[in-house]
Amino acid sequence: MRRMRHESSQEKFAKYRGVLLLVSIPLGLILAVMLLMPRSTLENGAVSITDPFDREAFGSQSSFAVIFDAGSSGSRVHVFRFSSDLELLAMDNGLELFRQLKPGLSYYASDPRAAANSLKPLLDAALKVVPENLQGKTPVRLGATAGLRTLPGGKANEILEEVRDLLSNSSFKFDPSWVSILDGADEGSFQWVTINYLLGRLGKDLSETVGIVDLGGGSVQMAYAIAEEDAAKAPKAAAGEDAYVKTLTLLGKTYYLYVHSYLHYGLLAARAEVLRLVKTNDENPCVTSGFKGQYVYGSETFDAVGGADFDRCSDLIVSALEINHTCNYLKCTFKGIWSGGGGAGQKKLFVASFFFDRASEIGIIKDPQVSEAVVEPSQFRDAARSICSTSYEDMPKKFPGVPELALPYICMDVLYQYDLLVKGFGIPANEKITLVKRVQYKGYEVEAAWPLGSAIEVVSGHSSSTHSLQL
Repeated sequence: MRRMRHESSQEKFAKYRGVLLLVSIPLGLILAVMLLMPRSTLENGAVSITDPFDREAFGSQSSFAVIFDAGSSGSRVHVFRFSSDLELLAMDNGLELFRQLKPGLSYYASDPRAAANSLKPLLDAALKVVPENLQGKTPVRLGATAGLRTLPGGKANEILEEVRDLLSNSSFKFDPSWVSILDGADEGSFQWVTINYLLGRLGKDLSETVGIVDLGGGSVQMAYAIAEEDAAKAPKAAAGEDAYVKTLTLLGKTYYLYVHSYLHYGLLAARAEVLRLVKTNDENPCVTSGFKGQYVYGSETFDAVGGADFDRCSDLIVSALEINHTCNYLKCTFKGIWSGGGGAGQKKLFVASFFFDRASEIGIIKDPQVSEAVVEPSQFRDAARSICSTSYEDMPKKFPGVPELALPYICMDVLYQYDLLVKGFGIPANEKITLVKRVQYKGYEVEAAWPLGSAIEVVSGHSSSTHSLQL
């Protein structure tokens, strides 16, 4: 019987070479196309997308929020993108779109339509970054802060009505109640949520959270977590004032947040409070020597005649802060306001906005690239001594980082920041505080401002009128 010969591997390959080529060429082409396509792979249960605006890939996985911050010194827009569990997600150039312009809405007090139209470039920027198919689901909010609060009569409401008209005609999701003058306590609590969210402190014990002081143009806010027993003993706020304590539930943890907004004590408003203490045409110890002009804030105009003197300026600031006002509680800040009592939630303070800006401009912060810096309040005092002894003529050469419009008032600004922290809020002059502009979050830098806290709230479906934020 004839035995069958076994074919070698080489013989088999030669025999089926044509079939293998027919199969391998299409497979190779398919593999090449897949490698060149934008990736959308499942990693740890989340979609990882190379192109952040691939609608089909992430439309159901994320949501956007557009928040306008209408401040006294300018208008800003923030656009955020969140995952379904409220983690910030990347967009084109980071974790948010941020644009700003000057002047603010209050500058257009006599022309409400012009005020609303000033926001159009910001609105256009937001429309470009949010995919068209998600714009109808994306809430747009505007919070006006202290600048509009100080306008006389019904001017603020007239401006807000024009803004509502502008935003209602955009393709974003809109509710008229989402355009409002932001409650000072909400502004402070949103800021506290923003910074603690970015630092990863939410859901932890109050001793691991940080307190905030946010110095805007028209008002200054302080917020920090206090113990439940201290919250229960909080005094009633004066008529017309916001409650001292807000209850927030964040990542399963309930916080009792002391928060207070001091209207008229933002940096630009405080200038007016100090200037009004000096008679017309008299030299003002808080105005740079050699300057003579006028300062306009809101609808008021003040004479500003330079005669800078460190000690006398500090006396004026203390008078404007009403440091010696009667205190009816165990502890007060200034103007007889309850301080919250202090405690572990106030031990680590992050101070923001004009604090960071002025520190950068006058050289307390040496590196222009940094977004956080640990300093002491005493550094503002020491800088003010040098600044207040510099003439208006020499100021640009000695302090080239200070904006031209701020040169007449930079002595007052920096000394006010020291007196506010130390004499107003009772922070020791040599205590470490963190100046913050942006916070590192997952390898990105995010603006340390209240709009992120507002965005978290509106995306999670809760009304800003409530005093409880559930995350």
